[in-house]
Amino acid sequence: MRMKWHDLLFMHWPISPNSLQPHLPSGLEIDTFDSNAWISVVPFRMTGVAPRWMPDFPWMSSFPELNVRTYVTYNGLPGVWFFSLDATNPIAVRIARAWFHLNYVDARIRLDYRDSWIRYRCLRTSKQHAPAKLSVDYRPIGERYLASPGSLDYWLTARYRLFSADPQGKIYCGEIDHDSWLLRKAQAILHYNTMLEPFSYEIGKQPELIQFALRTDVVAWNIQAV
Repeated sequence: MRMKWHDLLFMHWPISPNSLQPHLPSGLEIDTFDSNAWISVVPFRMTGVAPRWMPDFPWMSSFPELNVRTYVTYNGLPGVWFFSLDATNPIAVRIARAWFHLNYVDARIRLDYRDSWIRYRCLRTSKQHAPAKLSVDYRPIGERYLASPGSLDYWLTARYRLFSADPQGKIYCGEIDHDSWLLRKAQAILHYNTMLEPFSYEIGKQPELIQFALRTDVVAWNIQAV
């Protein structure tokens, strides 16, 4: 698949590894940085989503998305595990669930651009999943920078592999390719956030680290059973 990711806000919270490990399928291990696990909420929008050899599909190749993710390893290979991926496109949601075994869920999402601010509102509409919503206003501040290898910024964002699991618990791996993130510091006003409800007793209301990225072009390879 090919796609473009736009206006990404990375909001990160540290959390005890023991709190997250029970939420993972067998075979995946929580990855840690300085003994902390991390959980992240990432609102953004996508365009140009399609198989690499095909043109864009009207009403299907562009939509906003909201990820809740953590950082894991499988046999020493680092990657990302998605607890949920809320999106507005019902066809894309069902294709991603069936083909990539990712936990996509139906949602209503609205983005508004006001001066330098991005206003992002997400309300989960799926009846098969717990209710959740996010309301945040955010904007980039400061100069663009490349995260230094070995830093927390790099550890959280330089992830080019995702893991998923089918209903039987079989683990799959998918490789992702894009340029190194050009990050900026960000300002975020978090009005409400219930996306982390299963873990909220462990984390603070405000994220400990916030980053912004304007855009990246992405290639996502097909998943393979591991």
